Amino acid sequence: MTIYTKTLSDRAVVIRIADNGPGMPEAVQKRLFDPFFTTKPVGKGTGMGMSISHQVITEKHKGILKCNSTPGKGTEFVIEIPIQQS
Repeated sequence: MTIYTKTLSDRAVVIRIADNGPGMPEAVQKRLFDPFFTTKPVGKGTGMGMSISHQVITEKHKGILKCNSTPGKGTEFVIEIPIQQS
């Protein structure tokens, strides 16, 4: 796993979290931030973690959360948060 942070001029901070795991198929990526979506077996997950993370970053902090994933190559989550709220 790799974690990288960077300040974008004086307006935002970017955090990148990447792995070299199996990656995600496109069908999973499209639903990743949907409430109640999970790839776990029934009863093993609520499917709320990524949805809540997306909501906190985008609505509360006015930031961006996106996922870049290539099957067989890994996944990277990119979080961009403004340094100051407008």
